[in-house]
Amino acid sequence: MTDPVPTTCMRCAVGCGHVHQGVDLGVGVDVARGDPAHPTNEGLACGRGLRESTDPDGEWLTRPMVRRGDELVPTTWDIALGEAVTGLREQAAQDPDSVAVLGSGQQTNEAAYALGKLARGAIGTRNYDANTTLCMASAVAAYYDAFGSDAPPPTYDDVPDAETHLVWGANPAVAHPVLFRWIHGSAQEDDSELIVVDPVETKTAGAADDHIAPDPGTDLALARGVLARLVERDGIDEAFVEAHTEGFDELRQSLPTPETAAREAGVDVADLDRLCAALDAPTLLYWGMGINQHVQGTDTASALVDLCLASGNMGPGSGPFSLTGQANSMGTRVCSSKGTWPGHRDFDDPNARRDVASAWGVPVERLPDDPGPGPVGMFESVGEEVEAIYAVATNPAAGMPDATAVREALDDAFLVVQDAFHTETTELADVVLPAATWGESDGTTTNMERTISRVRRVTDPPSGVKTDLELIATVANALEPGLIESSDPAAVFEEFAALTRGTVADCSGISYERLDAEHAVRWPAPDAESRGSYRYYEGEDASAADWSFPTPSGKARFSTAGFEGLAEPVSEAYPLTLTTAREADGYNTGIRSRSTAPEAVTVRVHPDTAPAEAGETVHVESRRGSIPAVVEPDAAVPEGVVWLPIHHPRTNELTTKQRDPTGEPNFKQCAVRLLVDEDREKRAEAEAIA
Repeated sequence: MTDPVPTTCMRCAVGCGHVHQGVDLGVGVDVARGDPAHPTNEGLACGRGLRESTDPDGEWLTRPMVRRGDELVPTTWDIALGEAVTGLREQAAQDPDSVAVLGSGQQTNEAAYALGKLARGAIGTRNYDANTTLCMASAVAAYYDAFGSDAPPPTYDDVPDAETHLVWGANPAVAHPVLFRWIHGSAQEDDSELIVVDPVETKTAGAADDHIAPDPGTDLALARGVLARLVERDGIDEAFVEAHTEGFDELRQSLPTPETAAREAGVDVADLDRLCAALDAPTLLYWGMGINQHVQGTDTASALVDLCLASGNMGPGSGPFSLTGQANSMGTRVCSSKGTWPGHRDFDDPNARRDVASAWGVPVERLPDDPGPGPVGMFESVGEEVEAIYAVATNPAAGMPDATAVREALDDAFLVVQDAFHTETTELADVVLPAATWGESDGTTTNMERTISRVRRVTDPPSGVKTDLELIATVANALEPGLIESSDPAAVFEEFAALTRGTVADCSGISYERLDAEHAVRWPAPDAESRGSYRYYEGEDASAADWSFPTPSGKARFSTAGFEGLAEPVSEAYPLTLTTAREADGYNTGIRSRSTAPEAVTVRVHPDTAPAEAGETVHVESRRGSIPAVVEPDAAVPEGVVWLPIHHPRTNELTTKQRDPTGEPNFKQCAVRLLVDEDREKRAEAEAIA
């Protein structure tokens, strides 16, 4: 085997350090294990991360391909890149916004930065997204609204100090196993506890001291009810609120009665009291996709931040902690020029635009003046505004809501797809560019608590396969000569870091040399000695801290939005509620953990809801589609609720494209029905007669 190489796992956003060893002959990772020297995980690792490093499933792409008629055929790099560049250039010449670019949280910081530079600087399109809009846009907006800046205030260092671990709309036991070990371990200490808020009895809920189950999609009503109950119980930290926040009086006036909120959420007032009591202790409030992926995702995430502010749960061992989905979602937010310019510079700040244009050597007027509509809006505009799409390390044909309509849009556009694996999206491509995956690439990544660490190559990619960064640089320089002067990851990182100097997300004190010496550094790090910690205050304890938020007043801000109901309520025709979530062995659209022709999806339903026996096939139908599914009766799923894995390529044929104002889709709740074949035949006959 080759010598062991320390690297960071790109499986999820925990950011665990691994040690990889390559195979003796050929290419590939032979051994993967946790790295005891990495400060994030100190040797811990999850089975999925190790397994998908050494033996991922899926069909690897090893040859560039182009479409000839109805088929994709292997070709040379010159032909594939020539056709990709020609198609993108011709569309950009007609209208920059006619080219859509879609990136991913599976890219390194360097590749994400370069792709944003291509999209904004070479093409000048507003139709660009780093894919984090599908999972984190609501949390980002909530942090900005409350604190004036993105990213969680707490870090992993705060987990051992928390006495209450309140996990709301997340399942870290499945999605983030290493992080959950820390949470669960802390919660087992004396005077500590784990409470889970989730409609479904998840694996995390099964390990909790208490589980509160609101109706799907009603988390905002529940959070506002808890706030109202805190007011009634004199549970507000008046000193913190008075000294360090603004807008609480308006919030107080906007609150419903606890009884009304409890009724809307489908819980008892006693559940509100239970949560109020939990917030009396130092509390870390974690949330995930169950909150963000909702038509009122920003409002709901803001309400959870409000709970922390109102109860004084700010400072070490407490605070609002959004659990990031994709491995480098945080990195793409800092460096990719999606919703902000590098370093979280405001997108609409003319000084920031001039600085970025100057650093890139492009006309400032080329840079778009708004961040774009998000991926759902981009696909809705195919055939009207968008005519060409460049998709990198992402699978929108399976991962977008109302996926049938998205596949039709992808089929209609000139489509360039860059990926390591064959996907539902590569099937529709006009040009396929095979790219290296983790273990085959160099760069950096940023985990959910703002820590940057190295991703290192331990094995060469298959012969002829190029890295994401090399391919992006090639396309970018063909569109705008000299835009990306070097495809060396260290040089690209240095450029990115310099562009963040003086910003709230300052990474200018981080270098490859420093990462080699220290393994990982948390931003902000404005010099070679500093590293980020708990954000927004200085002091020994939160009560005496000198708090300073990057808002106009220097204070944190409360929100006032109320619960507006479900995006798609049940009806007589569609009487059940579909929710989607992660499986233990799945991630994103499951490309690394399934074949490209997966078996029928399994639908989990309460035994009293199931219209068929275990193992039988039913059809799950929404207003947008119908898919066959194998029944798995499961009392952990409430009556009237249907559970499907978000990773399966057919699940999103059912989900609605209604979305939060940030553009984040409402993946977690829509109306469906379950039909056996006999019922479907009767319904079809009745509809034919009608």
